[in-house]
Amino acid sequence: MAYQNSKKDILYPIALAVVLVVGIAIGLILPKNRENTNLLVYPKTDKLSGVINYIKDEYVDSVSIPSIVEKTIPAVLKNLDPHSIYIPASDLQAVNEPLEGGFDGVGIQFNMISDTAIVVNTIPGGPSERLGILAGDRIVTVNGKNIAGVKFPLDSIPKLLKGHTGTKVNVGIKRKGLKDLIQFEITRDKIPIYSVDIAYMVAPSVGYIKISTFAKTTYFEFIQAMQKLQKKGLSKLIIDLRGNSGGYMDAATNIANEFLAENQLIVYTKGHNRPRENVYANGKGEFQNLPLEILIDEFSASASEILAGAIQDNDRGKIIGRRSFGKGLVQEQIFFSDGSGMRLTIARYYTPSGRSIQKPYKPGDDDYYNDISRRYLHGEFEVADSIQFADSLKYQTIGGRVVYGGGGIMPDVFVPLDTTGITPYLQNVSRRNLIYRFAFKFTDQHREKTRSLKTFEEVDKYLNHSNLMDEFVQFAEKNGVPKNQKEIKISGEIIEAQLKATIGRNIIDNEGFYPYIREIDETLQRAIQEFNNSNLSSYYPSSQVDALLMVEAYMKTHLTTDRIASIA
Repeated sequence: MAYQNSKKDILYPIALAVVLVVGIAIGLILPKNRENTNLLVYPKTDKLSGVINYIKDEYVDSVSIPSIVEKTIPAVLKNLDPHSIYIPASDLQAVNEPLEGGFDGVGIQFNMISDTAIVVNTIPGGPSERLGILAGDRIVTVNGKNIAGVKFPLDSIPKLLKGHTGTKVNVGIKRKGLKDLIQFEITRDKIPIYSVDIAYMVAPSVGYIKISTFAKTTYFEFIQAMQKLQKKGLSKLIIDLRGNSGGYMDAATNIANEFLAENQLIVYTKGHNRPRENVYANGKGEFQNLPLEILIDEFSASASEILAGAIQDNDRGKIIGRRSFGKGLVQEQIFFSDGSGMRLTIARYYTPSGRSIQKPYKPGDDDYYNDISRRYLHGEFEVADSIQFADSLKYQTIGGRVVYGGGGIMPDVFVPLDTTGITPYLQNVSRRNLIYRFAFKFTDQHREKTRSLKTFEEVDKYLNHSNLMDEFVQFAEKNGVPKNQKEIKISGEIIEAQLKATIGRNIIDNEGFYPYIREIDETLQRAIQEFNNSNLSSYYPSSQVDALLMVEAYMKTHLTTDRIASIA
């Protein structure tokens, strides 16, 4: 029997065709009258890409999509955590240079004085030193362009002088005593950036190593420093991590490995998408029995806290100073095809006892970095605070000592901020940067006599025959700070130490700086005292741990510990 179409079978296809025709007609009309229409976007990938593509295709004015992307990525990362960041291509090289351990350039340290770039020092072995460029030389032209006396931006000069190894730059130099400019054609080369600022004997048998950052070369530099100190009778060691904001975790764990026994846990990391990874000492460290102290402060962060935490939790040495910053997040860096990069937090790290030292934060909260100011305002830098920590933040070292997590490493020996010697006179000359300005002027005026000085002892002998304080007081008075004999008497030791340290650095770099600063460095003096007072057979700290909070405030050494000169 043949099948016959019903009326329903005939009408359905006709109705469907009508609907399709109407739909097509509406689709042709809608683009002409969209202002009253809510559109539903179905991007091929995700909502963010869909929005950007829609803006590109439909926005009323011309718009730079790359510019939108550059502003969007930082906003996205800001809502994750305080340390995930986007680095534009223009900034990536400068941001990574301290961690890479070097850069391509001409090899000078310079500063801008009275609209003129003046060479503070040449990098030993660098292309500028090899050509005979000297400290005190004025840089007048770069590739024929005048940069002196024209308010040329200081941060633009390194961009002119840096460049790929093997390329050339022409520099016109004005040297005291010569009428005409000296022309130098400098072939750029690899210029090292050292992360170990200095290694010297700070007291009989006590070595001191200052690590400013944890770069690719830090462990190698540290081993070289230790070999140097061993030749000078090292039997106790102080590692200074104050102001060290971190860097590569491997550099910190490799140094920790030198002091710990086989299979002692150094640190472990874990994240939502990253399983736990443990880092253990391999037992091959050369200094497993060397008495050790580590100095930290409020600006010691990340890799610094990994090293300090490993030593503390394994009861391997004393941590001295004030509570550290509290950064326990691990970043992984990736690069984009346009030369930009991103550092994304992929895990948290934990000290051997299980402590997370990351201080609390809320995504997108700008108040995160105000924590140090709050520590100061609360006055918690003056004494070991009696703050009660929650039991959930209480941990134990391998020896059973109580330590706390939840916001930085708590030192075993608390050293309060020393405000003795601080007067309005000292604060006024510091705010005006007069100590550095005078030190540079003094160095510049005595170039011929100080060029031959190579050791701290030689520099110290020369400066002790100078009337530094009298000259400085007159200089300060000419620059708006009236003489106040009473306050100068109170602050004189600090000012003179800073003057000598800064001049010493101008002459022989850090070897001329740190020995002077030592005299006014209360934390370092306390560390030396701890060694002198300790019975080394029972050296490790007791179970009583100071509960510490600390501050962002004026410190005796703060004015001169950071370089003010630029590098190229």
